[in-house]
Amino acid sequence: MRPARVVLVSGPEQFLADRAVRQLRDQLAAEDPSLEVNDLEADHYGPGELITLASPSLFAEPRLIRVSAVEKCTDAFLTETLEYLQAPADDTYLVLRHGGGVRGKKLLDALRGGLGDGIEVVCAELKKDTEKLDFAAAEFAAEGRRVTAGALRALVQAFQDDLSELASACQQLLSDASAEITEETVEKYYSGRVETNAFKVADAAIAGRQGEALILLRHALSSGADPVPIVAAFAMKLRVMAKISGARGGSGQLASQFGLAPWQVDRARRDLGGWNDEGLGNAIDLLATTDAAVKGAERDPVYALERMVTVVSRRGALR
Repeated sequence: MRPARVVLVSGPEQFLADRAVRQLRDQLAAEDPSLEVNDLEADHYGPGELITLASPSLFAEPRLIRVSAVEKCTDAFLTETLEYLQAPADDTYLVLRHGGGVRGKKLLDALRGGLGDGIEVVCAELKKDTEKLDFAAAEFAAEGRRVTAGALRALVQAFQDDLSELASACQQLLSDASAEITEETVEKYYSGRVETNAFKVADAAIAGRQGEALILLRHALSSGADPVPIVAAFAMKLRVMAKISGARGGSGQLASQFGLAPWQVDRARRDLGGWNDEGLGNAIDLLATTDAAVKGAERDPVYALERMVTVVSRRGALR
């Protein structure tokens, strides 16, 4: 990713697309903190919106315009964007997110043909294990950290179904593990993940599926999972939910506001169905108690985990 007047972010892998757009925003903001960021939804686009946002402002600050759902764009968006590409505005960066499909093909062909002098960042789905291994290796290489081949294989095996979770696991290891990251390090953090992982337990509980969550928890523990990463998975999801609860704005706007990725905002909004502020508060309070319990404050960490899963499954209702 590099700054350009027009950037097409194409392909079905939303995690990579969110990361690419976030990197561009960070680069531009580092160059000029007065950067103005605006979001448009191409599938709900109204005539004149793009030109209005791209028009010179009083203080001439640089602008980043992020456009989502170009694969579902309105006719007005298609027509006006093709016109805009004839002469892109100065100090304005237009990012077009196209997830795939034939809608907007005329626009894509024009961009790829050189109209607007833009660039394309392809975010293809990583289907092969070798691609995921390369991705995980790059996460550690970017931070100059050593990781063994066995550790990479264990991570990919544990998180092969979700690239965002694989990236999160890599970042957690980079943050918490001080020495070379080995297969034993991965086992310490994510034991039992291959069969039943902490996020599946958390997902079931947050969705209110108490029986399923307890079964998944017991299977994870019987597979050798450590209680600490299970609590960490609940903490990660509940804290994002608490940030997003009651917040208004588009996914991109809230992601910038809270230091998240847009996919995390979208997921948290789905997870919040059936929850209220009191329930979230109760669950987060119990989370702190459970964290202390599994680290030695109570004699029975399994009971503490089951208590947490039960309360979360009730959307924070204590009785």
